[in-house]
Amino acid sequence: MRPGFAFSTRFRVRYAEIDGQRIVFNSRYLEYADVAVTEFWDWTGIATALPEVWPSTEFNVRRTEIDYLKPFRLGDTVEAFVRIEKLGTSSLTKRFELAHAETGELHTVITMVSVHVDLETGRPVPLPDSIRAVLEALPSSS
Repeated sequence: MRPGFAFSTRFRVRYAEIDGQRIVFNSRYLEYADVAVTEFWDWTGIATALPEVWPSTEFNVRRTEIDYLKPFRLGDTVEAFVRIEKLGTSSLTKRFELAHAETGELHTVITMVSVHVDLETGRPVPLPDSIRAVLEALPSSS
């Protein structure tokens, strides 16, 4: 584990993800974040804890910042660490750290702000108290 993270998941870099320079193409890092956050949500148990609320909960990405520190290459195993950094009224900020699983070297840092939206209107709405309570209770690693 990495300090500050209680969750991680691993996956390997596939041939389809590399570019002509034989490194992971820059847009793939957002796909890696998507894979990691899907696993993160499963890990939280929120779907089981809130079966009446979670299925209709929708978050839209509002802003993403990516720091490319070192490229991943074909065959590397990525360990993706995920945590909620901040809960706002209708938003949440997630931090992703993508590290080389064997060396532990940090390759990429992604900060992503997502906004909770009403499915009908697409407009931001406050996070329900039940979701906020589950997210605030998540374990953290120091």
